[in-house]
Amino acid sequence: MLSTFKQKHYSIVVGGFSTNLGIRGDDNLQSMLVGTVMRKIKSRTWKKQRYFKLQDDCMTIWYKSKKAGKPHSTFSVTDVEAIREGHQSEVLLSIADEFPADRCFTLVFRGRRANLDLVAESADEAQSWIRGMRKLIENLENMGEREKLDQWIGDWFRKADKNNDGRMNFKEVQDLLKMMNVDMNEHHALRLFTMADKSQSGTLEDDEFVLFYKMLTQRDDVLRVFQEYSVDGQKLSQSDLEDFLREEQLEGDDIQQHAKELIERYEPSDAAKLLNAMTFDGFLMYLGSAEGSIFNPQRRGIFQDMSQPLCHYFISSSHNTYLMEDQLRGHSSVEGYIRALCRGCRCVEVDCWDGANGEPIVYHGHTFTSKILFKDVVNAVGNYAFKVSEYPVILSIENHCSVEQQRVMAQHLNHILGDKLLKSTLDGKAPIGLPSPEDLKGKILLKAKKIGGLEESFNGMVEDSLTGEFSDEDEVTEIDEDNLHRESRSKQRLSKELSDCVVYCKSVHFSSFKHSRIHSKFYEVASFTESKARKHLREAGAEFVHHNSRQLTRVYPSGFRTDSSNFNPQEMWNAGCQIVALNYQTAGEGMDLNDGLFSQNGNCGYVLKPSFMKEAEKRFDPETPQKRDGYQPVVLTIQVISGQQLPKVNIKEDSIVDPLVRVEIHGVPMDQAKQETRYIENNGFNPVWYDTLRFTIHTPELAMVRFVVEDYDKTSKNDFVGQYTLSLSCMQQGYRHIHLLSKDGTSIPPSSLFVHIRITDLE
Repeated sequence: MLSTFKQKHYSIVVGGFSTNLGIRGDDNLQSMLVGTVMRKIKSRTWKKQRYFKLQDDCMTIWYKSKKAGKPHSTFSVTDVEAIREGHQSEVLLSIADEFPADRCFTLVFRGRRANLDLVAESADEAQSWIRGMRKLIENLENMGEREKLDQWIGDWFRKADKNNDGRMNFKEVQDLLKMMNVDMNEHHALRLFTMADKSQSGTLEDDEFVLFYKMLTQRDDVLRVFQEYSVDGQKLSQSDLEDFLREEQLEGDDIQQHAKELIERYEPSDAAKLLNAMTFDGFLMYLGSAEGSIFNPQRRGIFQDMSQPLCHYFISSSHNTYLMEDQLRGHSSVEGYIRALCRGCRCVEVDCWDGANGEPIVYHGHTFTSKILFKDVVNAVGNYAFKVSEYPVILSIENHCSVEQQRVMAQHLNHILGDKLLKSTLDGKAPIGLPSPEDLKGKILLKAKKIGGLEESFNGMVEDSLTGEFSDEDEVTEIDEDNLHRESRSKQRLSKELSDCVVYCKSVHFSSFKHSRIHSKFYEVASFTESKARKHLREAGAEFVHHNSRQLTRVYPSGFRTDSSNFNPQEMWNAGCQIVALNYQTAGEGMDLNDGLFSQNGNCGYVLKPSFMKEAEKRFDPETPQKRDGYQPVVLTIQVISGQQLPKVNIKEDSIVDPLVRVEIHGVPMDQAKQETRYIENNGFNPVWYDTLRFTIHTPELAMVRFVVEDYDKTSKNDFVGQYTLSLSCMQQGYRHIHLLSKDGTSIPPSSLFVHIRITDLE
């Protein structure tokens, strides 16, 4: 590994990767390096000047108050997901009359961190930062595995070089080891330090530190695999690599071609490339890349048939989308919609109530949550619906408005969304079934109450009265069935204008599966709280699956979850429920599973259900999976080999992680299982387990696998370190790295697990 870094790369360690990226010649970045005074805005009344500056590493933004003695803050460019220009956030919209749009911009962070709203002194300065930040983000996205590694080494060097003299003494190295989660005795640390200190100066500089880092991160676990397949122990010839791909990675398609491509893509040594061979460095690069990861790259993009009826897909769905926190006092925000849509969510919820001045508002009724305007929500949906997925978005309306304000709602929907709003059936004829996501690309569908059915609109039966009446049985309020408070079940009046906006998703009250089988229409959607859904699942699982093969069902969290916690969506997917609505604002197992399921198929928000859940005549019951046609259970064997550079959980200087790995299977009830490795004491840097876990899975098509790393604590609950969740069907076999995610679902490079995976039919 060392030779490749020595000559070319050592200057990067100290100087950041700026020299690599043509940054010296970029005027925007030059002015960011000099720094700028901008206003940081938190509200109409909180607007304070801060000095912002790009650090020399071209990776960190530093800012502080102009007042002496105030501490500074920093954030990394890697934390920034997007830059919005102009008045593109609630905060900046609220001060639009004070600062022109061309001076305003918003930095949107990954995960659940609050936006940073800024106003520059001039339009030119704003542009300079907007373009500069975008350039830095683009550079990061285009970085190869190799540059990422250099980047890491540089980051650690800067963190540890406390006195900024560009070299590191032994004391600084010891502090660095603690920062890196390494518990190493002084004698061993000194031995590595002395070996790396080639110039015998008592300090490490440039390439000496690279050497030290390489010795520290030596991957003996990967070396074992490399040597097992290398005939001469020095390199993998192309045929050695082909053997590895065939026997370990279980690749079938044109292995010869693939081995060639891998050498071309990951081998750093030109000499090895000429020999069509791969050195250990190249092998490590390959195993650390997306191709060497556990997630099958062929399932990243859209690979499923998108032309089946909507009810044949699981649909990524959000509950109380407007809430950023809890259900009782939380802050309501348009930002909730933007974040959900930008994560690929395709069904958002809008709780509508009468507001002042004839303008409907959105908030969690009967609570102290703040209120936002309905028209602002519609604007946000119109602007962000199709940024990450072109497939349809469903607006799930919970309507508590008077007829007058319902008309205003209809006006806003028509006026703001225009052609995006689906107002009639696709071909203008009476339909016989639900259209597909493909048919509905770029369309926004309303799910709400409707006067009469879809058929009447084609045979002229809808009376021309301006309002219709219906009994509001099902969702008077979501908390209703939990008896936290009751509303009178009055006849609510519905405006014809709003009713006409509903085409394929008419909200109806659910009586029973038997009633539905005889009377229900394909465009009718019933909603259940999680407890009602569970009851139906227990009492009539196969009926539920059958019902969901013909029409859409929405399931939402119980009203008792005032803390915005989530239920486990898997049990609802087991019954084929498509719209399983979760609190996107709340991190944890529920959202991990949701992110895991929808990370496949282009993250487009639609995942095709297994065939046995789509065909009405196939009677699949999640309680008795062994009874279905084509039942073939599998055995999943996971050898958890090692961990790499796990993040520190405890901020305390001296605390070092005691990691263990838990593997959880989420699927039909028979498949629910968890197993753990041992914990390794005091090593979050490179723990080694070689522990094997085995699971029998009866319905592999529905199974999700969640890897959780925790810091073992014998006296209290283990601390969460990282996790990664994916569908079993998206797993690659063989030796794989799992790139861990934080609690928020954002990546935390270079933290990973190294595992070996086998999936075999149960004989």
